[in-house]
Amino acid sequence: MKSLDVKIWGVRKRNTKKPSFDVRWTVAGKVFSEQFRTKGLADHYRAKLLRAARDGEEFDTASGLPDSMAEQTPSMTWYAFALRYLAMKWPHAAPNTRNGINESLTAVTMALLEDRPGRPSDDLLRTSLRNWAFVLPGPDDRLLPTEIANTLHWVAKASRPLSDLGDAAIGRAVLDSLKLKLDGTAAAAETVRRKRRTLVNALHYAVDLGEFKENPVTAVRWKKPKVAGEVDPRVVANPEQARSLLTAVSYIGGYGRARGRRLVGLFACMYYGALRPAEAVGLTKADLRLPETGWGTALLNRTRPSVGKQWTDSGETHDDRGLKNRPAGEVRLVPIPPQLVGILRHHLETFGSAEDGRLFTNERGGVVGSSTYYRVWQEARALALPPATTASPLAARPYDLRHSALSTWLNSGVDPTEVAERAGNSVEVLLSRYAKCIDGRQEIANRKIEDLLREYE
Repeated sequence: MKSLDVKIWGVRKRNTKKPSFDVRWTVAGKVFSEQFRTKGLADHYRAKLLRAARDGEEFDTASGLPDSMAEQTPSMTWYAFALRYLAMKWPHAAPNTRNGINESLTAVTMALLEDRPGRPSDDLLRTSLRNWAFVLPGPDDRLLPTEIANTLHWVAKASRPLSDLGDAAIGRAVLDSLKLKLDGTAAAAETVRRKRRTLVNALHYAVDLGEFKENPVTAVRWKKPKVAGEVDPRVVANPEQARSLLTAVSYIGGYGRARGRRLVGLFACMYYGALRPAEAVGLTKADLRLPETGWGTALLNRTRPSVGKQWTDSGETHDDRGLKNRPAGEVRLVPIPPQLVGILRHHLETFGSAEDGRLFTNERGGVVGSSTYYRVWQEARALALPPATTASPLAARPYDLRHSALSTWLNSGVDPTEVAERAGNSVEVLLSRYAKCIDGRQEIANRKIEDLLREYE
């Protein structure tokens, strides 16, 4: 049948109180309709119907669809789709983002495997997916060990259809699986949030490919775990504690080996300059202005985050990137206090800099790895803090030095706009994250209000 009458109807209120858009058309006098959450999706579907009618396609009187659309039944498996999604995302993703996508796709793939004979062990399945399937170049471009090849062949056969995620019960079961770690205990809320975000993004891509009319996961009524967005005040070190910790770092590894002494400046940058660890690792001599007296400056323009070799395009353990959440090539000027200026001048006099100008190196002159400075920091905490404090969250991670710095600045009365500029954050993020770390500000505000009221008494 070639006669077609297509008409977009307006917004209709549903029991869920969410607007929906209907595409309604007739075939041989019979009325058909499809519902969509957004007008954009409805318009896209309507355009396909109009194109089919204009091309003279026959419409089925039972389904109301032209041949080209009736044949578009989603037969792709989840695994095949996941590989296609990975190929789309990989070239433009940062190394740590690639790692997160890999982890999320592995978790969802494990949850969407049918019970078929010859199932490999869960450990072998995860290893095959994490280390081979969801890493580019893909498994077809590399020489696979026989065991891995057999496992991925089984996964390709056992993977459920992508269309199964259109079933709300299956979608909810997959989301629930993301809440658990390998040992069956509850996963961290941030981990669950990251995996769900990848799944949602992947299924947006499935909508773009025409596999779904709308994202099926966003329609599932599922309670997301709450993520703590605020910094725990217990991790914040005061200036006296910070100085003790930096002093303790210098004693780690002995004087001659200097395992700790060469990293004092690295940790000092995190505390006195509020640098992120990856920013401090990438700091070079050319980035610094270190006068003999007074304040200096650090001109930040690169980061050297620690990631696995399989996630970087260069094949190196450390990526070489611009600043976080900034356009490529953008710089950030950070004033640094005299205390940090003195520490960095002493560091350069004692250790010099690497061939490429980096201030901080490991004992072999290479880029300082996160595991290296993390071990030194844990040893320094045990040396500087009493046992009860060592067991507490106080400065438990090197990154907590940055939290301590920003909390100190805010509590000292520095304007939040200036703090945010130096830290490389927005004011909104800064105040929301450090709200619980700002001590005494309520008392100051009370005094100001009280003084104002007294003027009118």
